[in-house]
Amino acid sequence: MATTPPTVMLANPRGFCAGVDRAIEIVERALERFGAPIYVRHEIVHNRHVVETLRARGAVFVEELDEVPDGAVVVFSAHGVAQTIHERARARGLTVLDATCPLVTKVHHEVQRLHRQGYDIVMIGHRGHPEVEGTMGQVPDRIHLVETEEEVDRLSLDPERCAYVTQTTLSVDDARRIIARLTARYPRILGPKKDDICYATQNRQDAVKQLATQCDLVLVIGSPNSSNSNRLREVAAALGIPARLIEDETALTAETLGQARRIGLTAGASAPEELVQRVLARLRQLGVSDIAELPGVAENVRFTLPKTLTEAT
Repeated sequence: MATTPPTVMLANPRGFCAGVDRAIEIVERALERFGAPIYVRHEIVHNRHVVETLRARGAVFVEELDEVPDGAVVVFSAHGVAQTIHERARARGLTVLDATCPLVTKVHHEVQRLHRQGYDIVMIGHRGHPEVEGTMGQVPDRIHLVETEEEVDRLSLDPERCAYVTQTTLSVDDARRIIARLTARYPRILGPKKDDICYATQNRQDAVKQLATQCDLVLVIGSPNSSNSNRLREVAAALGIPARLIEDETALTAETLGQARRIGLTAGASAPEELVQRVLARLRQLGVSDIAELPGVAENVRFTLPKTLTEAT
C-alpha cells in the first residue's frame, strides 16, 4: 500500500514582528546614512541569518560599549539596554541610534515610574536574557528577578507596595502561573494596566496552539538564543506534540521528519520569511506534497523610526 505523502500546515501569523522590522531597518538606514562601519551592541535581533546579512553590509556586532571606537555610530539592539549603557555612550559622545522595541521601552518606563513611587518591583523573565538585563538596569535597586513559581516563595517584598512587570517574549501560560503565585502571596501586588507580553508573542503562541491540534510534528524556525522561538517550541511540546527548533533548512532530513504525515511550520518573531520559504523548498525535496496556510490574526502594527534617520532621508 502506498504511503500518503506528508503535508505541511503553515502557522499564521509567523516570523517578523513590528519591533524586529524596525530594528533591522534602523541598521540598514544607518548604513545608508553614515556609511560602514556601523556598530551594533549585541545582536540586533536573535537570528544568525539576519546578523550575518547585516554584517556583510558593514555592521560590526560587539558585546560591550568599550569595543566601539570614539566618534562612531552605535545601534542599541531591539532588546534594550540598561541606563548605565546610555550614560556611558553619552559621556563618550557616541552617535546613538536606539533600536529598542517600543513595547520593551514601555516596560522600561513602567519600571522607572514604579521605582520613583517607592515600589518593590518583581521582574518575571529569563535570567541572562539581554531584555531582562536591560529592563532591570533601568533602576539601581529594589528590583527582583523571578524565573519560576518556586522563586516567588523566596521573595521578601513590601506587601503594601509591590508590583511586577514581565519580559515581553515569555510563554503566556508560564507567565500566568507565576503571576497567580505572586498574587496569592502578595494580594495587593500591582500589575501593568496592559500585559507586558507583546501582541506578536501572544499571536504566535496562539497560532501554534491552533497548529498543534492538527499536526503530529511542529517545526519552529528560529535561533537557539531566541526567547520567543524557544517559547513556541515549548508551547507545542506542552500540548504533547513533538516539536523541534531549527535554524534553517539544513537541519532537515528524512530522519528529522520520521513518520510525521502532518507537519506544522512556524517561525519566531526574529526569523525572516526567506527562511520559511527555504525550509518549505527543502520539505518539498523530502516528499511534502501539499502546503496549506492556516487563517490567523492580521498584524498591521508599525513603529516609527528615530528622527535622526527619517530627517536624514
